[in-house]
Amino acid sequence: MRKLYIGNKNYSSWSMRPWVLMKQADIPFEEVKVRFDSFAPDSHFKKTMGAINPVAEVPALVDGDLVVWDTLAIAEYLAETFPEKQLWPRAAAERARARSICAEMHAGFGKLRSLCPMNIEASLAEVGARLLKDNPALQADLDRIVQMWSGLLEAHGGPLLFGGFSIADSYFAPVGTRIKTYGLPVPPAISAYIERVQALPGVKAWIDDALAEKDFVAFNEPYRTAR
Repeated sequence: MRKLYIGNKNYSSWSMRPWVLMKQADIPFEEVKVRFDSFAPDSHFKKTMGAINPVAEVPALVDGDLVVWDTLAIAEYLAETFPEKQLWPRAAAERARARSICAEMHAGFGKLRSLCPMNIEASLAEVGARLLKDNPALQADLDRIVQMWSGLLEAHGGPLLFGGFSIADSYFAPVGTRIKTYGLPVPPAISAYIERVQALPGVKAWIDDALAEKDFVAFNEPYRTAR
């Protein structure tokens, strides 16, 4: 049985992506959660993950003797291993577009990721309003998300970015949680898309597990001192 190593579900957006992808696509795996204690070299987290992959990070997929780390690499490996699941869109042009936006998420949206870390359990709308007021680059990231999602939903008719579920939806699922946690204003069509994604069984299962966690990880909590 392949194993997927992940971090805390409330906080680890990169772990969420392949977990949701595999759950939603009904790809069997064993979850191995390595809780965040610290990212210092001598932390339990770093020691545990350092024994699994050379960058000592999550997520990591172990499939027999093969170890695949990095979220996008895991997604590509799964798409090649399970072609019948059609994890990327069927048409070549749509696959290229889907890969482009996933790569954009992978490398971009720096202010959204740094100022609004994923925190599914929290409700931080007042923080979100202040952050938007003080950080034009955060508003620019949000505007780009709205532009991207709106264009894809219009082009493909929904209900998801490329019609049916794909890697792209799993890749942006954590962004939807950030928008809700920080109360970031988006048009009704975008809010409706977020709700549809969060109703998917794989996404709902992750969110339910995140809400059930009891850990408070201070270095992932720039805006609170307790749950």
